[in-house]
Amino acid sequence: MRADGWHLTEDLDEFLAEAGEFLRDRPVPHIMALTWAARLKARGTGPYGGGRPLLGRLSRAGSVAGVCHQLPGRSLGLTPLTAAETDSLAAHLAALGHTPPGVGGDHDTTTAFAAAWQRHTGAAPAPAVRLRLRRLGTLTPPDPAPAGRARAAGEADHEQLMDFCRGFAADVREDVTIDAATWPTTRYADKHYTFWETPDGTPVSMAGVNPAVAGLAQVDPVYTPSAHRGHGYAAAVTAAVTRAALTAGATEVVLFTDATNPTSNALYQRLGYDVFADWTTYTFAQD
Repeated sequence: MRADGWHLTEDLDEFLAEAGEFLRDRPVPHIMALTWAARLKARGTGPYGGGRPLLGRLSRAGSVAGVCHQLPGRSLGLTPLTAAETDSLAAHLAALGHTPPGVGGDHDTTTAFAAAWQRHTGAAPAPAVRLRLRRLGTLTPPDPAPAGRARAAGEADHEQLMDFCRGFAADVREDVTIDAATWPTTRYADKHYTFWETPDGTPVSMAGVNPAVAGLAQVDPVYTPSAHRGHGYAAAVTAAVTRAALTAGATEVVLFTDATNPTSNALYQRLGYDVFADWTTYTFAQD
């Protein structure tokens, strides 16, 4: 029988053998752990800072009750945990000398962990990103749709695709370099992309979808350059990729929105994406 408590490893296969079923049983709240585990499985650890991931599972009464994961240089990710469970994780990581730069996950869990981390280490937390995890109910495409059509991005679209991804990264204040050399190492590289293009063939909006895992597809990113906003292109391309994901067999579709942006939240609500959870990232600074 597995001992109760937190168990850490750098071995992805070991981690998935122990925690994979737990993650797949509730894929929506476990979206980030599932996504990064699938990405690591496909790519290996090399593209992410050249280091090894930190992967952890919480065992309770012989079963997995929670998971943490951290890639080199990135924030610690958490599945939903109780306050007591976050405190035990913070104490365990602090005792081992781990120093995550931040933590991300559902708001209640990360807020509890941030407070526990400050108690155990003195590192003061600061809210960095506030998101909403939205889950598709019934897809309601825009009617009427804007003029144009959805088109899958291909090899010839790579420069345009990188340009749109750079624009998205700048909008969300993501510190990443996106060019031909760095593209394979970014989180943008292993998605399926669709453009919305006007009748003359000009791409005016973009949506990406992560490879489905455990029947769950995540729409990410969605981007419209500022010059083309206000015409319904983002709604149209999001509806198109959502429909394609469902047609391909996804049983759940989710996306994240900026909790502070009423325009995007209203847009995705109209499309049928309901709020599933508030999501918060904290960064840590030493006193």
